[in-house]
Amino acid sequence: MTTTTSAASKVLFPNRFIQPSRYYTTGRPTYPKLLARRVAALVGLTTDDAVLDLGTGPGFLALDFAPLAGAVSAVDPSDEMLAAARQNAAQAGLTIQFIKGSSFDLPPQLERIKLVTIGRAFHWMDGDQTLRALDGLVVSGGAVSLYGERYPDVDENAWHVEFQALVDSYATEDPARTRTRGARPHEIVFLRSRFDHLERISVLERRNTPVERFVDRALSFGAAWDGRPGSREDDLAGEVRTLMAKHAGPDGNVREVVEGHALIAFRSSDVEP
Repeated sequence: MTTTTSAASKVLFPNRFIQPSRYYTTGRPTYPKLLARRVAALVGLTTDDAVLDLGTGPGFLALDFAPLAGAVSAVDPSDEMLAAARQNAAQAGLTIQFIKGSSFDLPPQLERIKLVTIGRAFHWMDGDQTLRALDGLVVSGGAVSLYGERYPDVDENAWHVEFQALVDSYATEDPARTRTRGARPHEIVFLRSRFDHLERISVLERRNTPVERFVDRALSFGAAWDGRPGSREDDLAGEVRTLMAKHAGPDGNVREVVEGHALIAFRSSDVEP
């Protein structure tokens, strides 16, 4: 496994993930594995192609696409996130190139890319600038894809409204709240870029998740406590544990349905009419 370092010149809230990074691997839900395969098929990704996972965090998307591509480079400005991602890749037995950097300063050693993946991170980037930079890296016929998850209004997700309200109640003093809540819809940014042909893919997956994973999920949100002086990390953990225990079955697990979704953006000039 190769590691290269590049300095990021402009990273918003650069220390935000030092503490929450401890909880990302066990707390944040992974994407359904089928989602990566569906995106790879749509883009025509092969084992001769390269993938860039920008803002990799704990490396979930890099791990999903590594078996589908010839090479995967994973970029993140956080040393703590990169350490978690390296550990996850090693445990999975996957070779991924991890690079310290950011969308504001794309590492110069990146090769021509067939697919750029961005999971839950585009709101931290300057979207217009990022897409202009990626236009020079993505090959003809390639794409930029954004990923996220939602919780459909089904019986298995009866816990979600209460859980989200509890996490939000701890976020009232979050300095990044206005940026994440007041950002332009991503579609607007893409439609005024060269990557202006948009398609969506969505995969729903049933899961049985231990209560403690929900505790880690809450603590993974920097908005909820952010390691600030006077923040109530232990209080949040206790309240989440009590709440989710009410929704758990005899096995201590909570049923949930996670919908992983991808917005895939091609250049209109690369799409056949």
